[in-house]
Amino acid sequence: MFKILNENYYVDLDVMEDYVNLAIVSGEPQIHLVKYEVIKSMLETVLTESNEVDEDLGLKSNEVSIPFKIAFNTLLMKKIITKL
Repeated sequence: MFKILNENYYVDLDVMEDYVNLAIVSGEPQIHLVKYEVIKSMLETVLTESNEVDEDLGLKSNEVSIPFKIAFNTLLMKKIITKL
């Protein structure tokens, strides 16, 4: 769980699993490898951001990187990162 703009966020693993699953073929689940790798990269970007988020400006602050903004907003839109 992490805090941005006085809101607590967490990574919803169930939503992520549903998002990357393709189908069950011959009893084994298959995943969409491209979606998995992109989500993995975006989560890594969000979780390793070293700059602090200005609580007054939030994500409009110039202190967070563009990759962080894109990754966070994409994961938030896909509900992989969810407000608590």
